[in-house]
Amino acid sequence: MDSLQDDAARVEALAGLSRFRCEFYECLPLRADALFELTDAVLCADGPVISLPELSLEPVHRRGHGAMYDALAQGHITVSRLRMALAGLDLPRGTDRQLSIALDVTPWPRPDAECSPQRLHCHRPCRCDGVRQTIPAWPYQVAAALGGGRSSWTGPLDAVRLGPEDDPTEVTAAQIRELLARLEQAGQWQAGDPPILFVMDSGYDLVRLTWLLREAPVRLLGRVRADRVMHGPAGKRRGHWPGRPPRHGAEFRLADPATHPAPVQESTGVHDRFGEVLARCWGRLHPKPDRRGSWANHEGELPLVEGTLVHLAVQHLPGNRIPKPLWLWHSDPDATAHDVDRLWRIFLRRFDIEHTFRFFKQTLGLTRPRLRNPEQADRWVWLIIAAYAQLRLARPLAEDLRRPWEKPLTPDQLTPGRVRRGYRRIRRILGTPASTPKATHPGPGRPKGRTSTPAPRHPVGRKQRKVDRPRRSGAEEEA
Repeated sequence: MDSLQDDAARVEALAGLSRFRCEFYECLPLRADALFELTDAVLCADGPVISLPELSLEPVHRRGHGAMYDALAQGHITVSRLRMALAGLDLPRGTDRQLSIALDVTPWPRPDAECSPQRLHCHRPCRCDGVRQTIPAWPYQVAAALGGGRSSWTGPLDAVRLGPEDDPTEVTAAQIRELLARLEQAGQWQAGDPPILFVMDSGYDLVRLTWLLREAPVRLLGRVRADRVMHGPAGKRRGHWPGRPPRHGAEFRLADPATHPAPVQESTGVHDRFGEVLARCWGRLHPKPDRRGSWANHEGELPLVEGTLVHLAVQHLPGNRIPKPLWLWHSDPDATAHDVDRLWRIFLRRFDIEHTFRFFKQTLGLTRPRLRNPEQADRWVWLIIAAYAQLRLARPLAEDLRRPWEKPLTPDQLTPGRVRRGYRRIRRILGTPASTPKATHPGPGRPKGRTSTPAPRHPVGRKQRKVDRPRRSGAEEEA
């Protein structure tokens, strides 16, 4: 009986993977065969992807390296259709079946590519002393669904490249709205379901994002700096003199425990990596808005955006590191409506996307090609995302092809790297929708005696400058 169920599950997994491969092929209107076989070459290569010419030597890539470069330069991907195909897949969920999606930016370093436009100064940690530095790169903001337990698997759903003229907060809000619409259209979320939780690390303007997405059925959870100042709800005006009622209540300085009132909720527990964990939360807190930075172009009076603050204190960190205070912001201001212990555990799952980024770059070769135009880089990024989606679908079909020094893993413990080792066998069963290449001969090459003009140089874009706050008159200051 168990063998029959296993065979039925295997047949269903093969059918699902085959449907996605056919749908992915339909998303390639131009240079479809070359782009599809390039994706198969990424999945069937013996080791990590080190260069594009090496991929053209794979048996599954039946075309020459010239066709591969032509496909990246002149090909086309219907990104909207591919996004819908990704949204329709079985997504990882938590124990409560709520969708948790991580948002983070990963850079494609291009420090010496002076002829490549739309580069930005992106943060990159230095391995020598841990100091955060910047490097010219193309930043890509990736959205990936998170699971409930510790795992190296995620479900990438979307990727957007940030340009020099883009407002990161506006781009993030638009990306969340469009992703929510696709998930609703695919049946992943319906009216009456819990709001989708988006988990972010520091660097995002969570307060303004909460305001921009105030009408969307989403919740935001992210890390905030430990030196920020919040305010409680405003009380009544003191004294008997008439005047404008106050907008801000008592100060809540994150770095000053003396300003912290009694928490609304408090939870204690034991974690296998951090030891004893104490989580506390306070609701109905808001920061004082300022007309600098992201609020510079806001029309009218600046709003007061309330949320819940969560403080996490642990006993120790891995590697005998000194624990630092961790503060989280949740867009739901009602601190009694959710479990504080669940919030910080979901935030820890956000780091699963770092495993995906490392696998993208170190194994699938996300940043290996030296492409000049950002449009070519976008095509390559979507090919990598489609390749990773095929690995997720092939997970029930893969065998544990481990090295002699590696530990055996059960089918539900297979990592993306081990699934990729056996993908070549799975592809033989599935076949390919790409057509057989026609017989051809080498091209004439570059004409002799013709020299090209130097390519234009493009400066590295900078972040938007903060708009200085206009000075107020003395009467306004006294008011």
